[in-house]
Amino acid sequence: MAVYTVSQVAAYLKESLEGDPLLADLFVVGEVSNLRVSPAGHSYFTLKDGQAVLNSVMFKNQQGAELLDNGVVISAHGRMTFYEPRGAANLMVDLAMPQGAGALALELERLKLRLQAEGLFEPSRKRPLAPFPKVVGVVTSPAGSVFHDIQNVLRRRYPLVELMLAPTPVQGAEAAPKIVAAIEGLNREGRADVIIVARGGGSLEELWPFNEEIVARAIHASRIPVVSGVGHETDFTIADLVADLRAPTPSAAAELVVPNAAGLMRELADLAERGRRAALYQTERQRTQISALARRLQRGLPDVSVQRRRVDDLARSAHTALAHRLALTRRDVGSLEHRLAALDPAATLRRGFSVVQLAAGAQVVTRTGQVAQGEALTITVADGLIPATAGAMPRPKARSSNHRQRKPAASPPAMKQLL
Repeated sequence: MAVYTVSQVAAYLKESLEGDPLLADLFVVGEVSNLRVSPAGHSYFTLKDGQAVLNSVMFKNQQGAELLDNGVVISAHGRMTFYEPRGAANLMVDLAMPQGAGALALELERLKLRLQAEGLFEPSRKRPLAPFPKVVGVVTSPAGSVFHDIQNVLRRRYPLVELMLAPTPVQGAEAAPKIVAAIEGLNREGRADVIIVARGGGSLEELWPFNEEIVARAIHASRIPVVSGVGHETDFTIADLVADLRAPTPSAAAELVVPNAAGLMRELADLAERGRRAALYQTERQRTQISALARRLQRGLPDVSVQRRRVDDLARSAHTALAHRLALTRRDVGSLEHRLAALDPAATLRRGFSVVQLAAGAQVVTRTGQVAQGEALTITVADGLIPATAGAMPRPKARSSNHRQRKPAASPPAMKQLL
């Protein structure tokens, strides 16, 4: 026979209790007794009936903890655990409700706790709605008044929007899977900017399809934002908690997904008026600034009459200076004319001088050595040319050393030339 340690037995009991599927998801009805609340806020108590007691623990902030009190009969949901250090089996309670709550209510609260733990209700994942949707998808029954109410609201508030109905039953055993199929169909279509999941009011049993887990997960998985408009204002379903936005009624859901056209027209008119006033203000402001600039420019402009007088004075001064300069220039030109006239070769010729040139080559004769006896010459005088021939030059007489040397006789007039 095998012998086991206490730890081995305790571990076996823990594994057996916590591994049993039945004991992992329990609803228990019993009377609360021996209630003790720790400084941390955790509640320790027993649930009892006429034959047995069950040690129970409910941690702080669990739903329904405020109902716990000695002598109160509650319906509790939880799971069995085994605490090895004390060798005690405990019901770990995560939900407490008043006695008499039905099975559906208990199931609803249990599902809420589980989906909440998974984060399906997390506010941070909820998406904003499109401010001006073009297409609104509606998941509801076409037979009831809900769809007609939604149509009327959308037509009145925002006639530009297109309504796309995904028909489905909203009550009964087949409703939940068909609601899921309608949501998925609108997502596959991809045209809708927002989806309204709606039905009218009813009992918990009638609204139950919108508490089904498959519907909650379909809403959570939708790529298109979902607005829940299920029941009346006091009705809450899991679909409300998972949806991106919860409306108290189907008509309110229709009002939430589209803007009010009349309000938009008023806003546009207000914006237009504000724009007109702003334009007038800016125009007047610019006109004032331009007037001020014009006055500054006017003050900065020179006095034209004074400037005209200055121009006239400058013109007279310039005319006087120019006349003076012209007189000086004329005087200088006359002086140059006299000087040029004195140097004019024709005038020299007219005074009796002549120019002797070799007939061959027209070279001017300036020295006697340039001319050979008998060489043809041309003599230019004032009124024309004289052909000539060079004769023999007389030899000068020998001079006595006792006599003063005399100056040579002047050249004949025919040999004079102008240098």
